[in-house]
Amino acid sequence: MPSPAHPPRREGLGRSRLSIALVFAVHGAVTGSFATRIPALQERLHLSPGQLGLALVMPALGASLAMPLAGRITHRLGARAAIRLLLALWCLSLALPALAPGLPWLCLALLVYGGTSGMADVAMNAEGVEVERRMGKSIMSGLHGMWSLGGLLASTFGALAARQQLDPRLHLALAAGVLLLLGQLACAGLLDVRPEPEAEAPPRFALPPRSALAIGLVGFCAVFAEGAGVDWSSVYLRDLTGAAAGTAAVAYSAFAGTMAVARLAGDLAVRRLGPVRGVRLGGAVAAGGGVLVVIATSPAVAIPGFALLGIGVAVVVPLAFAAAGHAGPNPSQAIAGVATVTYTSGLIAPAIVGTIAQGSSLRVSFAVVTALAAALTVTAGALRTARGGRGEVAEPPAEVGLPG
Repeated sequence: MPSPAHPPRREGLGRSRLSIALVFAVHGAVTGSFATRIPALQERLHLSPGQLGLALVMPALGASLAMPLAGRITHRLGARAAIRLLLALWCLSLALPALAPGLPWLCLALLVYGGTSGMADVAMNAEGVEVERRMGKSIMSGLHGMWSLGGLLASTFGALAARQQLDPRLHLALAAGVLLLLGQLACAGLLDVRPEPEAEAPPRFALPPRSALAIGLVGFCAVFAEGAGVDWSSVYLRDLTGAAAGTAAVAYSAFAGTMAVARLAGDLAVRRLGPVRGVRLGGAVAAGGGVLVVIATSPAVAIPGFALLGIGVAVVVPLAFAAAGHAGPNPSQAIAGVATVTYTSGLIAPAIVGTIAQGSSLRVSFAVVTALAAALTVTAGALRTARGGRGEVAEPPAEVGLPG
């Protein structure tokens, strides 16, 4: 069982919780910075919807390939050093897509971008599960809320940059530098979780365990909708409602903003409703938002639709990761397994959305997104098996050295 080199007392976990929350915010800010400049990158490289869809497959492909390596890196370096390294690589990778001179180089840049994202994602979620376990209460939704808040703040600056027609190469390079510094500062208070001396190192590349598949299916539906909202919301408003670049970027801000609020409040909701009912309610809200997006002919209808979509899928991925982390003896490996399954959804979502848009329209693409969001009301039952249906977090066991 992993344990920190110097186990903090429970009353001292506030600093660790704040630190991991800030790490989540920085990680989200990288995504938010990139998402708002996707239309500018598409225009600069003259990409069709199908070509853009192909390029946007690459981050999820890179993440899916790299995430199973995260457990080995964390085992070797310890949690704090691993997160510090992987978060730094993720921040630096933000500058790469805007430097690409053509589609092949863009795909390669996004492959690296996704790989560093996925490894940092697994490491920081494992750290979050450990802090949650030691605190004895649900905090994962709030941590993912900080991720969305970081995305929202960064997307606000991205929208301003788009409105001012700032070169994306300059914008993303500046953002990468600032976030690199903030990320390194945020890591200072992390728990230095390390394996027991006799613990066997995990394999360099571990396939998802069977137990991850049912939980991963829940995340699969949510990540498909989330990926569509992140990657295609600005393009959707520009192409189907005639919105200007600055207004189109607001669609992502609405999506990320409502997701942030819902996640920040999500821990309280999960404690009252339990994960199953919480996910089912979210699926219904997300499906309603998807319907608004599909029927929208103006930004005034589409933007609220994306906002509802963000609310609906907000707590699903945090609950799936938390369920995985609490279900097995090796949180990093279990989370990597569920993340690999859910990121498969992110892998195919851009391609499916782009391919359908190429053959028909983005409106039809988002009808598929709406159907998958509605499917959350059916798949949510997998979290009952994993976490007992109510989402309680067990008290820390005696061997971690915490007072009762």
